[in-house]
Amino acid sequence: MAEGVSFSPADEYPGWTDWIIGERGEFNRHVFGRMLSRLDDPATARIRIFPDQTHANTNGVVHGGAILALIDMAIYPATILITGKSQLNVVTVDLHTQFISPGGFSAPIDAVITLTQETGRMCFTRGTLVQDEKVIATFNALQRKIG
Repeated sequence: MAEGVSFSPADEYPGWTDWIIGERGEFNRHVFGRMLSRLDDPATARIRIFPDQTHANTNGVVHGGAILALIDMAIYPATILITGKSQLNVVTVDLHTQFISPGGFSAPIDAVITLTQETGRMCFTRGTLVQDEKVIATFNALQRKIG
């Protein structure tokens, strides 16, 4: 696994693992705190956050920048889980997002991500952000393998 990245069982959430990346205070952990992950099926992973007021915009809903950061951060562990490649190092080179409805703070937000294609140098993913089955955003992403 890439340095500073780990998955460990989330005991209070059966079937989920805690996804931990980086050190405390670094962007990934600082912005969202706890992130959970699991495989829904062999081609689909689910990454969960617990939004709070630190993710709010001035309209009192989850900020669009937080939504984009979540998507960018979630496609990485999803690709690791789906491929089973613990040494996968990728960077996002393209991300198309459609904002559908606002996110709130009363329930977790899940990024449901499918790996649609993997080549020697690229990973193609698509996904949906959902909260209580309400679609918040849809997206397509392209990651380039590095190293």
